[in-house]
Amino acid sequence: MRIIILNNFFSGTAYYCFKFREYRLFWIAAFFSNIGMWSLVYGRLWLMRTLTESEIFLGLVLTANLTPILFFSLFGGILSDKHNRLTILRITRLFFAIFTLITGILIHLDLIEPIYVIALSIITGTLLAIDIPARSAMIARIIPKEHLPNGIILYSIIFGGSAIIGPLIFAPIVSVLSIEYLFYLIGFCYFFTVLILLKMNLRLHISKLEKKISYSRSLIEGFGYIKTQKNILYIIILGVIVGLFSSSFEILLPVFTDEVFLGDSRVYSTILLLLGSGGLVGTVILSISGNHFNKLSVLIFSSICLGLLFVIFSRITNLNIALMIVPFIGLVNVWKGTINTTVIQTLVEENFRGRTMSLQQWSWGSAALGGLFTGFFAESFSSPFTLLISGILIIFFSISIGILLLSLFSKIK
Repeated sequence: MRIIILNNFFSGTAYYCFKFREYRLFWIAAFFSNIGMWSLVYGRLWLMRTLTESEIFLGLVLTANLTPILFFSLFGGILSDKHNRLTILRITRLFFAIFTLITGILIHLDLIEPIYVIALSIITGTLLAIDIPARSAMIARIIPKEHLPNGIILYSIIFGGSAIIGPLIFAPIVSVLSIEYLFYLIGFCYFFTVLILLKMNLRLHISKLEKKISYSRSLIEGFGYIKTQKNILYIIILGVIVGLFSSSFEILLPVFTDEVFLGDSRVYSTILLLLGSGGLVGTVILSISGNHFNKLSVLIFSSICLGLLFVIFSRITNLNIALMIVPFIGLVNVWKGTINTTVIQTLVEENFRGRTMSLQQWSWGSAALGGLFTGFFAESFSSPFTLLISGILIIFFSISIGILLLSLFSKIK
């Protein structure tokens, strides 16, 4: 009786997707991979902070990692639509492991320099440009279409979970051992991911797109498709603009930790832990809610709230008050990103999924330009003032584009 009750409960939630073997394997692989990616991004920011106190260099780390997404994600989307997505994922994760271990070795041998951190960020950013479209488009092949929205929401729990585990391992490893051991651990996480991906069914991910079509024609077809799908186009634009300015928070966190809150790696780790905890709570709320909420309204609401919380955080100098704000930033940020992806995935046609999701990833890649803006603006003025301006701009554009989206979807209905 209890089993039947549990099955009935979970059948109405995102957790029902765990019933499918391929999805379970994909989810586990993504979990370990995202722990690695989380630690890689924030580990590099902290590493750069120990090498130089320049805010410009902090911005350049994120810019170097995300600029390739702006330039190469469309190529990655074409690869995803024309070739086996699982094979692409196995290759990219293997190279993630190799280059992360190289970073650890360079630190261990005391050969690391700011320019090497930036160069390695560019390399992994290029891998991301190929990896993300394939990864994003795979979910539709491993669960039935009626479970796709819940599958995407359940997948987003990974980001919240890894953002909690990451800080828990960050401070002990960096303070007790040394930061190079963090990169060694990340490398082994990626190797473990590859092993799990090898257990997945390669035949499920064979491309249905005609391979004789040239890359240029595939690109033109992709842009032509997005041009006709105004609803998808406006959601992508909202994500890109919000992503452009929201990157300022994670870039400036080491500066806030060091200069505003007068903290060390433990304080930094605590802030990141609370950020991840808020994100995890946000994804759990979405997963339990299932389809019982208006996704578009929540997307617009969460984007506006993110900007508002940035404005509030920028004016805080007390660490304890800041720690109360951080979980809410994590929560609305996860809502924004998860729902943006979910809505697009449910609207897009299968043959254009890879190319469309590569364009959607510009919302992440736009943070590359945001990194330049943040670094130079913070160096010229101050980190709190830069975060304040970012928050105001997020609020303005979220309201403006949100009104357009609500009007467009009401006409479609």
